[in-house]
Amino acid sequence: MVTLMTAIREPAVAGTFYPNDPALLSAMVDQHLSSAESLFPTGVPSQIPPRMPKAIIAPHAGYIYSGPTAGRIYSEVKAASDMTAQTDKINQNGANQGAVTPTKGIQTRVILLGPSHRVAFQGVALPTSSIFRTPLGDVPLDRPAMKCIDDLPWVNYSDNAHRDEHSLEVHLPFLQRSLKHFSIVPIVVGDASPDQVTAILERLWGGDETLIVVSSDLSHFLDYQQANQADNATTLKIERLEPSLTGQEACGCRPVNGLLRYLKTHGMAIETVDVRNSGDTAGDKQRVVGYGAWRVPNKAASTHHDKRRNSMWSTVEQQALLHLARDAIQSPLKGQKNLNINLELFPDRLKEEGACFVTLNLAGKLRGCIGSLKAHRPLVVDIAHNAQSAAFKDPRFSPLTSEEYPDIEIHLSILTKPSLLEVTSREALLQSLRPEKDGLIVQDGGKRATYLPSVWSQLPDPEQFVTELWRKAGLNPNEWNERTNLYTYSTEEFC
Repeated sequence: MVTLMTAIREPAVAGTFYPNDPALLSAMVDQHLSSAESLFPTGVPSQIPPRMPKAIIAPHAGYIYSGPTAGRIYSEVKAASDMTAQTDKINQNGANQGAVTPTKGIQTRVILLGPSHRVAFQGVALPTSSIFRTPLGDVPLDRPAMKCIDDLPWVNYSDNAHRDEHSLEVHLPFLQRSLKHFSIVPIVVGDASPDQVTAILERLWGGDETLIVVSSDLSHFLDYQQANQADNATTLKIERLEPSLTGQEACGCRPVNGLLRYLKTHGMAIETVDVRNSGDTAGDKQRVVGYGAWRVPNKAASTHHDKRRNSMWSTVEQQALLHLARDAIQSPLKGQKNLNINLELFPDRLKEEGACFVTLNLAGKLRGCIGSLKAHRPLVVDIAHNAQSAAFKDPRFSPLTSEEYPDIEIHLSILTKPSLLEVTSREALLQSLRPEKDGLIVQDGGKRATYLPSVWSQLPDPEQFVTELWRKAGLNPNEWNERTNLYTYSTEEFC
């Protein structure tokens, strides 16, 4: 039997992490919610409500630092909540009968898990209070739901763990401005294993009425470039559902790892919404803290997402590689001769040997293109090297300037291993090529050239494609030399 020692848990960081004045706080939260890019484009039929995320990961720093990222994910919660409430009202009033499918209701319970910053303890901690207070009002606790987990041996009651902890508190104003009426199950996670957190989620996951919120920031006090590399690597782990995050990667690693373990066990997916750091918001770039936001859609949406992930490189991997290429180009412009790449920050897949081409466009025109035809170094190193070469060493162009850099468009082409093409005539070569799919390498002695598969958009006829490639290599397009070596390859391209 648990005795309620403290009926109300008073706010601990109001006036520091966020405004203590209700009007100022409401205005600040609403600004972050309204300025966040909406997940749902205009023109979506109003009778199709936006899907409420089943679970989210969001940051817990001061609002001037992490507010834009928190606003990005909570704007989706608010959009879905508002639309669901509107749809329910229409159905209850009997308006537009037959045009709207009844909804299952608005989320009314939030399971809130965050790391302990001030108190060290084993397992997880629940409070004995019945209300959490913020400047925007009181939030009731769902004590029956708490009772569902307090028999687990690693679940304890500790007001001391909750009293000064900010990792849960900073989410409450965003929830208050996003949901209508809700209760919470606040769980401070101490030294708990992924399996222990997963066991809690098994009991509290619930249905459409329940939203899971996991609180975590990312890397701490690295410089801007190092933070971007570290947080991109963390993002890859999260999207791949790898429950192996450390405190250096995410201060909320324990609740995050538990969520990832649950998702992997149940065949669900997670999607990246936003990743940035304090250098992008309100701090300098010498010592930054990283912030990220992720959503867990319902199982139907997860299935669709998994199909999209069947491409060679996931969306997050593409973003990480593009970000690396841009950093590599910016480094010399900032007076740094080389971009120092810490391979330990990247997953094994991106550290494998790979070959790529980096193409730069400016105002719709080619501004540089350099690449590798054979994998001979880690892919991330190849991308960084080729990005710098495309920007500053392409002999067809002058070096890229600082004024041009903000408007440069980066296009990456990741090559498969070239395969020797055994053909004995030009006619056989033309017949064997697959337009829009095959890249082609021609090599004759010291002369070599290639066309990427993307060149087919400019030279769609195989005869023209081969003729121009021979000319590029300095070969006579009207001659066929049996000693000429030909190789084909494919690419995955993204920008």
